[in-house]
Amino acid sequence: MKNYLRILVTGGLGFIGSNFIRSILSNYPEFEITNLDKIGIGSNATNLEDMPREARYNFIKGNINNLDLMNDLVKDFDFVVNFAAETHVDRSISNPCSFFENNTTGTLTILEAMRKSKKKVKLIQVSTDEVYGDIDHGSFSEADILRPSSPYSASKAAGDLAILSYYRTYDIDAVICRCTNNFGSYQFPEKLIPKIIIRASLNLKIPIYGNGKNVRDWIYVLDHCKALTSLLKKGKAGEIYNISSGNEYKNIEIVKMILQIMDKDDSLIDYVEDRPGHDTRYSLDSSKLMEKTGWKPNSNFKEAIKETVNWYLKNELWWRPISSEQVLHPSSWKLKW
Repeated sequence: MKNYLRILVTGGLGFIGSNFIRSILSNYPEFEITNLDKIGIGSNATNLEDMPREARYNFIKGNINNLDLMNDLVKDFDFVVNFAAETHVDRSISNPCSFFENNTTGTLTILEAMRKSKKKVKLIQVSTDEVYGDIDHGSFSEADILRPSSPYSASKAAGDLAILSYYRTYDIDAVICRCTNNFGSYQFPEKLIPKIIIRASLNLKIPIYGNGKNVRDWIYVLDHCKALTSLLKKGKAGEIYNISSGNEYKNIEIVKMILQIMDKDDSLIDYVEDRPGHDTRYSLDSSKLMEKTGWKPNSNFKEAIKETVNWYLKNELWWRPISSEQVLHPSSWKLKW
């Protein structure tokens, strides 16, 4: 029987997690994956509906906040890749406590299971560029101070700090990676790009916060997955790695780009009241990751956007059942805070 390197993926039924699992199983035959997911709001079992036929894939329904469960699981793996998190900023403004429970306490539970494990386990913590806050000029490096602007980013920053403390105190083998905005197939419909595509396909107004000039750096999800794989092999314990692609666009530019691809009119754009604490611009310097691992983003941004648009248009049966009221109905698109 072949001895595989065993990865425990937490939150693998979400957008990035499911893409990561597919990438690993398709390209890296040395790995075996167990996917632990509580099937929360950002999870979708259909994201990996064909995986049970894959001999190197196993699924467990469970919550990372269950310490007994994590103690039983973690000791049997070589790696933990933690995607499990609540990620929608609007929801964190409306209900902050659940974000700290999932993103901070959940991370702490994983760390405790690793601390108690007799086997050395390596953690890849999937964090976010939002922990730095916004920046008007230049790009954040891994050494920059954290200034989170929302309960979501604060809960992720708290998880990151817990990891650094466990590395220092207990010599936990953990790597933190902070990535810019992802896009691609299987992304939850509340997020900007799928929301644009879905609403435009139905000829519904597309709500844009403020003046639409907030800038984000967009990375194709499969490039992110390759970066994470490089960190499995080459990431150094206790280190932080930024992941970015250099595709910086204003939100309104993204909207117009997608409308043009879909042959839709700009009249669908609807400028609405800005959300509280809305960051103006995110930008990361990922030269450390490139120098230390050899990774670099390979996707052509505009081609990847076209592929993403086509995927959503061809997979209405995937997104329609999980498209919430705020995605499909103009009168209730925004959560109440």
